[in-house]
Amino acid sequence: MQPVEINAGTWYLRSLRADDRITDVPALSLLGVADPDTYVASASADWDDEARFVWAICIPTTGELIALIGVTPDGSSGQLWGQARDGYDEALDAAIGPVTRFAEGALELTVAESLSRELN
Repeated sequence: MQPVEINAGTWYLRSLRADDRITDVPALSLLGVADPDTYVASASADWDDEARFVWAICIPTTGELIALIGVTPDGSSGQLWGQARDGYDEALDAAIGPVTRFAEGALELTVAESLSRELN
């Protein structure tokens, strides 16, 4: 599956990037990701394999990653997880509903209401 962009009200959700136009590597480092380049590549491959769905939650005017949210399928259910940079918990909270609706509607997964604040 190709990555799907989502509008979450004030926030814009897109796939992770690390190219000459946009790089999420510095922001991923701020979230504690040990090897951000590998994380971006893995997230992209996981979309292709439908093994994990990861979105960068971004400021719409700059495209800057301020949080991550994702769904990891496990049979017919999906684990919702995410983490926000300091001061951006509201962006993560705003993305929960749209991502849950995508997972349930497009992926036909049952998603628990709780959000794991651990990165996958």
